[in-house]
Amino acid sequence: MKKWIQRLWLDESGQDMAEYTLLIVLIAIAAVGSVTAFGTNASAGLSNAAVGINTGLGGGP
Repeated sequence: MKKWIQRLWLDESGQDMAEYTLLIVLIAIAAVGSVTAFGTNASAGLSNAAVGINTGLGGGP
């Protein structure tokens, strides 16, 4: 049992996979944050544009 734990502790074959997984998770978090921030700003901008178009056509807000 002791040799198995020692071999498992020293084995680095899965280290690259863990690093890639961590990198993918960090990129996904950044992407979700960016989309959330951009989505809020885009929604406000499109609402303003719709009001401007509606007002220009003689409609009310």
